[in-house]
Amino acid sequence: MLPLSLLKPPATGARRRVGLLGGSFNPAHEGHRHISLQALKRLKLDEIWWLVSPQNPLKPVKGMAPLKDRLAQARAIAGKGRIKVTDIETRLGTRYTADTIAALQRQFPRLNFVWLMGADNLAQISRWDRWQSIFNSVPIAVFDRPAYSLSALNAKAAQRYASRRIVAEQAGELAGLEPPAWTFIRSRLHPASATQIRAQRK
Repeated sequence: MLPLSLLKPPATGARRRVGLLGGSFNPAHEGHRHISLQALKRLKLDEIWWLVSPQNPLKPVKGMAPLKDRLAQARAIAGKGRIKVTDIETRLGTRYTADTIAALQRQFPRLNFVWLMGADNLAQISRWDRWQSIFNSVPIAVFDRPAYSLSALNAKAAQRYASRRIVAEQAGELAGLEPPAWTFIRSRLHPASATQIRAQRK
């Protein structure tokens, strides 16, 4: 792991810190909220944006609930606090995470974004379009998920950027660091899973 003192922060004053949690939210559940609340606290963020994807390129269309239904469910789970639910990817016309991040950084140049994801996504992010561009454009916080820690930390992305990882105890500084910079946060695990919820509904 790279010492925090060697990561150069952007030469700017205080900026709002916004966590970005992307996904299908098919459906949104308490696990998403749990990660978001942890991120607000551990990363010292001002707010979290849930980016409800119109259609994840890596997931089948079959079984995907309509966007309006997923947005409504996400808003019900998020509540009225600092978690904001948005369909901004639809309005931006972006399909891939790399494009979404680039568009948001152009549109909101005074915000410091942090990409949030579960350990299951770190395990397979090397399948994402231009995944290295994501690491090189925004700090990333990875949250532990049941049964994924080992595979995530041994995955291609974690190994590729091992020297840019900061310890979880310094996660509060992540939003102000120059990418690539990332951290892996272990906390109380939440068992909720969208896959399990869909199976139970069936």
